[in-house]
Amino acid sequence: MAQQTQQQRTLSFENTETAFRNKSNNELNRAYWLFKILGSNFLTNIGPPVTMFALNTGLPVTGIIRNTIFKHFCGGETIEGCVPTIQRLASQKVGTILDYSVEGEGTETAFDETCNEILRTVGYAKSDPNISFSVFKPTGLGRFSLLEKVNSKKSLSPEEEQEFGRIKQRVDRICASCYEYGVKVLIDAEHSWIQDVIDDLAREMMQRYNRNAPIVYNTYQLYRHDKLASLQADYYYAETAGFFLGAKLVRGAYMEIERERAREHGYKSPIQPNKEATDRDYDLAIQFCLDHLDRIGLMAGTHNEESSRLLAEEIDKRLWPRDHPHIHFSQLLGMSDHLSFNIAEAGYNSAKYVPYGPVKAVMPYLFRRAQENTSVAGQTGRELSLIAKEKKRRKSAR
Repeated sequence: MAQQTQQQRTLSFENTETAFRNKSNNELNRAYWLFKILGSNFLTNIGPPVTMFALNTGLPVTGIIRNTIFKHFCGGETIEGCVPTIQRLASQKVGTILDYSVEGEGTETAFDETCNEILRTVGYAKSDPNISFSVFKPTGLGRFSLLEKVNSKKSLSPEEEQEFGRIKQRVDRICASCYEYGVKVLIDAEHSWIQDVIDDLAREMMQRYNRNAPIVYNTYQLYRHDKLASLQADYYYAETAGFFLGAKLVRGAYMEIERERAREHGYKSPIQPNKEATDRDYDLAIQFCLDHLDRIGLMAGTHNEESSRLLAEEIDKRLWPRDHPHIHFSQLLGMSDHLSFNIAEAGYNSAKYVPYGPVKAVMPYLFRRAQENTSVAGQTGRELSLIAKEKKRRKSAR
């Protein structure tokens, strides 16, 4: 009977009461004005240099940042500081992906500290069922320039060989810990000119730790015209080698940078020719994963309503349980609540990326996220219209 009741729930992305249930009127108003600022491109164009100047020169802006953009898009400054956010999300059946979002300083000490902090998130997730995944960014564990050199197949010096070995050891420590504790882990995607070496590492970790279940997930950026083929090739390799493929599907985050670098270096851009091609490949990637779900764990990381609806409808069409352990939806904290909370309310697995870290250290991450999301046509306007709709609903309900 419980299953029947679940299947009868209608998924609607227009239900703002569910989407904003955990926001007070003050929080809703703050979100409204924050997205107004985002829509004006202040944070993406003027905000970063002005804010970082103020932080670096000791101007008293930390408190303002902590109570505005940081409070909206981040869970806290520490794992323990994220607990209220974790619990608030869990109260609406939404899981948490703890994302230590401090940008590496480029030193071995900093990389070791980042690795140890990510291991702390894994240990915390072991004892908290509300933590759906751990996650790490490979450039938080090693030098970008070294990964670029390995990616281009250039010879490494003995010292660089040792340094690259330490990167691999950090990645393995995290994945081994996740395997030991039964915690899923997402390996974030990076720029195309270091992605091949990351893909190689991810496959190695999946082959080692995904023998019995999808634990390690690699990220496929479908705004690249070659990534649908990569996903398919990785699946067939996993099938042959006898392990589960973990696939996090995203559209992508570095489009302008990728195109500019391709122009500067005179090679064909890896980016799709248009948005329609990206949408097509993303949805084809969803279908491919579902067609091979017996050996694939799927994380659909998307703010796109059409792709989210497609995945939900396919789950129902195939008569699978909505909370199938191999299928998860995810969005960023502070974005697309109309997706995350309505998806969870309808009984599907839903999770939010919850960034955390000291305010100053997290600012580069926050500005990058702002740039990524304001570059998506209509995203900010959609957020504003839904918030306005909920404000109007609450006013009429008084």
